Amino acid sequence: MKKSFTIHDLPVEERPRERLEKFGPETLSAQELLSLILGRGTRGESVAVTSQKILSKFGSLETLREASIEDLKEIRGVGLAKAAQLQACIEIARRINGSTQHQKQKGKKRHILSSKDVYQLVKSKIKNYAKEHFIVLSFDSRNKLLGTDTISVGILNANLAHPRETFEAAIRRHAAKIIIVHNHPSGNTEPSKEDIEITKQLVEAGKVMDIEVLDHLIVGEGYKSIL
Repeated sequence: MKKSFTIHDLPVEERPRERLEKFGPETLSAQELLSLILGRGTRGESVAVTSQKILSKFGSLETLREASIEDLKEIRGVGLAKAAQLQACIEIARRINGSTQHQKQKGKKRHILSSKDVYQLVKSKIKNYAKEHFIVLSFDSRNKLLGTDTISVGILNANLAHPRETFEAAIRRHAAKIIIVHNHPSGNTEPSKEDIEITKQLVEAGKVMDIEVLDHLIVGEGYKSIL
């Protein structure tokens, strides 16, 4: 029986590594990029097949970035080592992206004038997350953005949105005001009963700490303000 098809069965000029060298990484498909990261397949299965199975399971690289080690290890041919390689690459990309955004804003504080401004600022980062992300934006007394901090990841509840964690970043940034944002992976922006209750608790905690809670936005297919 013929062995499983491998990258080495391709003509040299069609192999991902050689194509990257000649034409640049931007010309490679998602499958080819994953194949280069994984390096090699397993017995009876080429790395190209494993890469395609990863894309089939998660749908896109955008969705893949939220995959856990356990999610990745469910795929045949992806053990702890390969799952760790993928997550390391995703985290490097995330940090580079965060650093780039920081450099763009360095020395230039952004004025936020409305809930729509907040939505435009965070939508590309948060609306496609597969899990709920709870984010706090800190502002000075003139509504200039001091920084954005992810407080927790998971289903929003009183534990994940505890006032201690919520206001910790704001205090560190010497903020006078904050805006809270979290996403609904379903796309539905209607606030739940718990969303409303948590917002009330944080508003009251803010009064005690002399940090005003300006708004709480839910981001999905669009956005909705709770306050």
